[in-house]
Amino acid sequence: GQLGSMLAIAAKKLNIKTEVWKAKKYTIDGKDYAMRMDENNKPDDNDNNGNVKLETNPKTKIPALYRVLMMNDDYTPMEFVIEVLEKFFQKNREEATQIMLHVHQRGVGVCGLYAYDLAETKAIQVMNYARKFEHPLQVQLEKE
Repeated sequence: GQLGSMLAIAAKKLNIKTEVWKAKKYTIDGKDYAMRMDENNKPDDNDNNGNVKLETNPKTKIPALYRVLMMNDDYTPMEFVIEVLEKFFQKNREEATQIMLHVHQRGVGVCGLYAYDLAETKAIQVMNYARKFEHPLQVQLEKE
């Protein structure tokens, strides 16, 4: 189009070598590849060994996130819940207090949102820590 023509004129004036090429696209094992084609729609291998050069354009999947939920109980002290939120979820005192009150008043609260492995690790650490101090504190994971 017009933009391509303008770029070609500018490249010529600036003595810049430009290259336009066609490609056939393939997807193998979830990765996209482009095979460079010459003007005759034949693979343009650009090397003398007959190897076809592939340009990769991998698609990165964003991992699913999980909420770490804390459940209310009638036995775990509020101060201990605040301590857990500060220690394992990097909440400041004010944030930890707000979450603790939410758990206390509504029965459940969100401690944080993490990739599965990290969410699971935090849940295990919290449960082990609570058991160490003989508190029945419960946490669960919920997919976002």
